[in-house]
Amino acid sequence: MSVLLETSVGDIVIDLNVDEAPRSCENFLKLCKVKYYNYSPVFAVQRDFSFQTGDPIGPDSKDSDGGTCIWGLLSPNKPSTFTAEINPRSKHKERGTVSFATTQSKVDPDERLAGSQFIITLGDNLDYLDGKAAIFGRVVEGFDALEAINGAFVDDNGRPLKDIRIRHTVILDDPFPDPPGLIEPEKSPVPSAAQLATVRIADDEELEVEEDQETLEKLRREREAKAQALTLEMVGDLPFAEVKPPENVLFVCKLNPVTASEDLELIFGRFGTILSCEIIKDKKTGDSLQYAFIEFEKQEQCEMAYSKMQDVLIDDHRIHVDFSQSVSKLSEHWRDGENSKRKTRGGGWGGIRDLEKRRKYRGEEDKERKSDGKYGLVFDKQKEDRDSKRKRSRSRSPRGNHRDRYDSRTGDVNRRDRSRDRNRGYERGRY
Repeated sequence: MSVLLETSVGDIVIDLNVDEAPRSCENFLKLCKVKYYNYSPVFAVQRDFSFQTGDPIGPDSKDSDGGTCIWGLLSPNKPSTFTAEINPRSKHKERGTVSFATTQSKVDPDERLAGSQFIITLGDNLDYLDGKAAIFGRVVEGFDALEAINGAFVDDNGRPLKDIRIRHTVILDDPFPDPPGLIEPEKSPVPSAAQLATVRIADDEELEVEEDQETLEKLRREREAKAQALTLEMVGDLPFAEVKPPENVLFVCKLNPVTASEDLELIFGRFGTILSCEIIKDKKTGDSLQYAFIEFEKQEQCEMAYSKMQDVLIDDHRIHVDFSQSVSKLSEHWRDGENSKRKTRGGGWGGIRDLEKRRKYRGEEDKERKSDGKYGLVFDKQKEDRDSKRKRSRSRSPRGNHRDRYDSRTGDVNRRDRSRDRNRGYERGRY
């Protein structure tokens, strides 16, 4: 036996303990069937503890009666509460435990009376509720909705500032027969005037304040700049995303192509000590790109040059000056520093020994060098060994001289035979 609660923050599926709490389960099922819980607000939210709902209007309204059970709803002559089952073995141990909120009976102190309001726990092992709330089910699906309710902003009374309400209830299985007088509505009823009067911020209302296009464009550019800076940090072009350009570097552009760095340094040197002055040039042709960076010793010197040198005529060109927005030198300095640290901490490439270049020489470095100061390759050493073995085998063989004499005699005989054959052929040709 299950019930689906469609709330403004997600669906919640509740399985009912019909065997342990049949009276409570019947009351809950029939109230859902007549759409009694539709548009009921969530209230009394206590983070990591519980929240409460089930009052169709809400406790903040003067028109609220706190809710009633199904039997009191069908017959005004009957009480609005019923005696709920309190099972000593049922505990609020798990998150998502569902129980009716109860009050002590004035007639019998051992009895607990419940109406329509129920509690769903947002934490584990809440023994404070044991014996005070009548357990009749547990949440099996929709814990993301419970998390949304748990994280909602609430006022001092635990009421969410932005309304969270039950929109619909769907009965998945109902084993109980309908009590006399129960009529299921054909469609969900519309909210009453009393319910609409308790709305604070509607669940479908946008909280963002509309701003003008200029402000929105500024925000968009700031977000885009932060995203680009973070990307450059990830690929290693920036030491960190919030890096700022140096404040003592002046950017100069619209220069004459013939203007040299020395000339520019001489002109700007009257404002203070210049640490570096560089006109940027094309890497291939070496031609001036007509802009430069001038680094002063102090920020005040850079500001003075900025205020005095705008539109000054240099080599028949009126220059433009501005504070540098480049961080290339910072990035280069940072990368060099990081690489040196890696090299110091470990061998290999990038501080990783596994990336060290493979050596193609055998043995330790002090054993690799030959007497002539050169490195011997492995195959050179093997060739030398073969040559030395071949020389030793020839010198030890006693048959080497006989083979040489035999080869020389054989050569003489062969030469005489070839000469005789030529003579015979010449004689045959004469006849």
